[in-house]
Amino acid sequence: MKPARHHITACKRCRAPICWALTSANGRRQPLDAEPTAEGNVAAMQGPDGLLYVRSVTVARPEIRPGEWQAMPHHATCSSPPPRRSARTPERSTVGVRPVPWQR
Repeated sequence: MKPARHHITACKRCRAPICWALTSANGRRQPLDAEPTAEGNVAAMQGPDGLLYVRSVTVARPEIRPGEWQAMPHHATCSSPPPRRSARTPERSTVGVRPVPWQR
């Protein structure tokens, strides 16, 4: 099965066809490659409300149920991914800090 044509859009960075789905774990949006693939690690399906939902294919639930298709997250295949953000905050410089409190 494939996503419906009205769900497919283009990636802003690489212009590849993608579709957005809501994760079953926390309801966040996740971009998926529009073409189903056997190497994908997520299963996507269209819910009764017309939205796409995605869940992880795990060892505990490896089967693809009727109505689902196997897809790859687009973050894994994007040819021009966004720059990675550092988890650490940069050290703040103390140069130029007044040693005494402000006086009025």
